[in-house]
Amino acid sequence: MEGYKHKTPIQIRFKDIDLLGHVNNANHFTYLEYARVKYFDELAGTKINWNENGLILAKATLDYKLPILIHDKVFVYTKCSRIGNKSFDLSYSIIKDENGKEIILAEAMTVLVCYDYKKNQSISIPEEWKKKLQDFEK
Repeated sequence: MEGYKHKTPIQIRFKDIDLLGHVNNANHFTYLEYARVKYFDELAGTKINWNENGLILAKATLDYKLPILIHDKVFVYTKCSRIGNKSFDLSYSIIKDENGKEIILAEAMTVLVCYDYKKNQSISIPEEWKKKLQDFEK
């Protein structure tokens, strides 16, 4: 997808399916969370110690387009779409690959606030993080 550099495959599990035969809407946020962790793993290149300076999910929005079915080949595209002083936004597209054609199933956005867990307060985005976000998204 245009503008996205990070793509995470999602395994649809039987437990994700509801009585109507599609993925229950609450599972979409779990897929975003998994994609977000994979995005940061690739971005950082090393394991991040989230216990000191970390992130708090401040907002999550999701627009459902089409249902996800158990045999769909699903991926989440992730990109940083805004960098502020203490927070930044990640945008997502949940897609399925249908014979080489990507079909959008949902679009989402999260606001993440940088946080010092020892001081129990929000902090400015560490310069190292900001640079990695900017460099990755170039």
